[in-house]
Amino acid sequence: MEKYGAEFFGTFWLVLGGCGSAVLAAAFPNVGIGLLGVSLAFGLTVLTMAYAIGHISGCHLNPAVSVGLWAGGRFPANQLLPYIIAQVLGAIVAGGVLYLIASGKAGFDVSAGFASNGYGAHSPGGYSFLAALVTEVVMTMMFLLVILGATDKRAPQGMAPIAIGFCLTLIHLISIPVTNTSVNPARSTGVAFFVGDWAVAQLWLFWLAPIVGAVLGAVIYRFIGRTEN
Repeated sequence: MEKYGAEFFGTFWLVLGGCGSAVLAAAFPNVGIGLLGVSLAFGLTVLTMAYAIGHISGCHLNPAVSVGLWAGGRFPANQLLPYIIAQVLGAIVAGGVLYLIASGKAGFDVSAGFASNGYGAHSPGGYSFLAALVTEVVMTMMFLLVILGATDKRAPQGMAPIAIGFCLTLIHLISIPVTNTSVNPARSTGVAFFVGDWAVAQLWLFWLAPIVGAVLGAVIYRFIGRTEN
């Protein structure tokens, strides 16, 4: 239960910190943090939680990461479902807290997006379904490669959270204009739950693509990261 609690609160922090920066601070008059700030916020949530709970649960914070670690031989199958449930619940609770905060400002309209992920008309840059699909698969694939490599016992010890946090920052810098960046089904669900409508209708892509990408990343790392006998 300690592991599941850690995943709940870790994912809560990721969604509140990352999506919160997008909803509350990205375009704040005169001092908005912009896309760079939002990208850093997502990376910092993972970096801080990796040091806070990495020794408890491994700090997955993401169903795709859990599946990828399983596919990479680093995580037991019997813990997959409880981890994913804890992550999604943490994300939804964070979405609720963010909704309460954001709705305290006059003119707030959750239907405007609420940091939800989307494609086509709901892509920040108007990118197509195919562009969104490729982006989410490739970005999650590379995320898993970095996670598996940075946490390999042969890698420099104690540095993994920094590499993983900066990797997530880079992923956001690349892909926010395309999909608003998911690479994390729990993060997508946590805000889509409150938007409903189009965000829920398109949510399936932000479960499927990250999981496919994570498995691909795990398969690739098992090939390039294997040791010679």
